[in-house]
Amino acid sequence: MATCALVGASEFNAERFCELADAGAFDYVIAVDGGLASLEEAGRRADMAIGDFDSLGYIPKGLRVARFSPEKDKSDMELAFDRACTLRYDEVIVFGGLGGRLDHTLANLNLFAAFSERGLYVTAVGLDQAVTFITGPDVYELPAAQEGTVSVFAMNDACTGVFERGMRYGLDDARLTNRTSLGLSNELQGEAVVIGVEEGTLAIFLPV
Repeated sequence: MATCALVGASEFNAERFCELADAGAFDYVIAVDGGLASLEEAGRRADMAIGDFDSLGYIPKGLRVARFSPEKDKSDMELAFDRACTLRYDEVIVFGGLGGRLDHTLANLNLFAAFSERGLYVTAVGLDQAVTFITGPDVYELPAAQEGTVSVFAMNDACTGVFERGMRYGLDDARLTNRTSLGLSNELQGEAVVIGVEEGTLAIFLPV
């Protein structure tokens, strides 16, 4: 699987990024506008920078750049996802796409779900929490962990055939909607976890 990392301007777990980068987890790294400054602060380089660069405040040099007008119908993050698709990556891991302005975070969560529905494997990593997306029919497996909280939410009007196994509270062939808190704060208990959905897209929030 070919993996592209997208790095936005919000705070993220730089230690986790460096661990994955050092392990060779990323085939390509795209800095999304102000995310370039975050990468440089972490002592890392991008393969490409994309955006209108209003957050960064200057046009980067010394790497591949895709510059767009600030007056556009897509966010810089969406443009970066488009580029990852054009480059035919199978998986996108986003850093700096959670936190910060609530409207930006909501827009990003909707984007992540939309690109999951287009066939990408999408995960976003924040400071102490990550969120991964699955579109049915699909399952997500989490190795055994002693503690932590997992929340599962529908990103559609309805997700059907939802199940959760290996946590304190189980679900079996459930229907989740995006108008309920059902799915919030399940508990890991030292067992391997399997979460699945038959139809629809789930956002699965996990400890980093």
